[in-house]
Amino acid sequence: MKFLTTTALVVGGSIVAGTAIAQELPGTFDGVTVQAKLIGGQQYEALYARIAEWEAATGATVEVISKKNHFELDREIKSDIATGQLGWCVGSNHSSFAPQYPGIYADLRGLLPEDALADFVPATLDAATLEDKLVMLPRAQFDVSAVYYQKSLYEDEENKTAFQEEYGYDLAPPDTWEQLSDQAKFFANPPDFYGTQYAGKEEAIVGRFYEMLLSNGGEYLDADGRPAFNSEAGATTLQWFVDLYEAGAVPNGVPNYLWDDLGQGFASGTVAIDHDWPGWMGFFNDSASSKVAGNVGVAPPPKGTSGARSGWSGFHGFSVTEDCGNKEAAASLVWFLTNEDSQKLESSAGPLPTRNSVWEHVIAEAQDDPYRAEALAAFQTASEGAYPVPRTPSWIEITNAVYPELQAAILGDKSVQDALDTAAEEATIVLEDAGEL
Repeated sequence: MKFLTTTALVVGGSIVAGTAIAQELPGTFDGVTVQAKLIGGQQYEALYARIAEWEAATGATVEVISKKNHFELDREIKSDIATGQLGWCVGSNHSSFAPQYPGIYADLRGLLPEDALADFVPATLDAATLEDKLVMLPRAQFDVSAVYYQKSLYEDEENKTAFQEEYGYDLAPPDTWEQLSDQAKFFANPPDFYGTQYAGKEEAIVGRFYEMLLSNGGEYLDADGRPAFNSEAGATTLQWFVDLYEAGAVPNGVPNYLWDDLGQGFASGTVAIDHDWPGWMGFFNDSASSKVAGNVGVAPPPKGTSGARSGWSGFHGFSVTEDCGNKEAAASLVWFLTNEDSQKLESSAGPLPTRNSVWEHVIAEAQDDPYRAEALAAFQTASEGAYPVPRTPSWIEITNAVYPELQAAILGDKSVQDALDTAAEEATIVLEDAGEL
């Protein structure tokens, strides 16, 4: 990743380019109420605490009318679209979800001065632009996963000897998905301790399957946009999940796990290896929240059979609805929640920023923090090969059709190939119904 020179700084609530003030932000909106639908989760609460600062600065009030995980929020927004109830103003968004509904969100380039956007990493703004509209501002939540692990397990001499005898290679943080599987089975001692874990439903498992599939040399959609994951590479990938479940190397509940379950699981000290997002970086190494604090190592994401590392990536952001009664106030709030101070706050806990100036800040701070420096190096390696999900508006609908079949294979209700064949058939129907095939 290249860190570009900062072109804009936040100074006293105003955007300054050189010496000229482009526009006073956050602005004045006395008596205005901005309704918001936000992603929920403990890692987001520190940022939301800043909303009170924006209210004090602008005279406006923010009413959070919904706070849910992104999968539930997505379903709620689709219900709002169907019933024409889009009068709320600010919504959490994500690069994987945004292509489904670009029409409901306003073009932020028309609501904010260009200088207010100059500090963002250009690639994130490009990815947030759909149908020539900048539909969201990226927050400090650039996501690409790396491997967290308990260092003491790898430093233990008895573990080193036993692992070498059983698997024929030295025990070290996993560099491939096969090694991660070996080590997870080796460390597992259910029901008290597990080798690893994975999110097992909704887009969460499909995204993991997708990135592992690509690292194993497979395709999710072929050149014609047709599902192609029911292949040899797809079977190899799904079998990885099945084998770990059958071996008892993962908790029995993983088919119902989402991201918060993984974070809490690793922090509990009962999981050896966790392939997870940067937002957990600070949480895992904080003794107030984590039993593994001081014992966490971080390594780049594993390689598949093709030799490529997995790298499913995306980013969180905030959008303003077209039906909002005061889009200028809403845009001000979105800017405030993604400005330099907000991204510094979020990045202090681990999330990777989407502003150039904050990258510079994060790198400087990490020089005195060996753990954070190690983690940033791992995530930087991950980001160099990062790729988004397929740019189809039907991505989420496809995942909704695919994940029950992946679960069926994991639980032993179907063979791996039968599950993949059915998933491909269901995904094809989704794309045909959407007019994409």
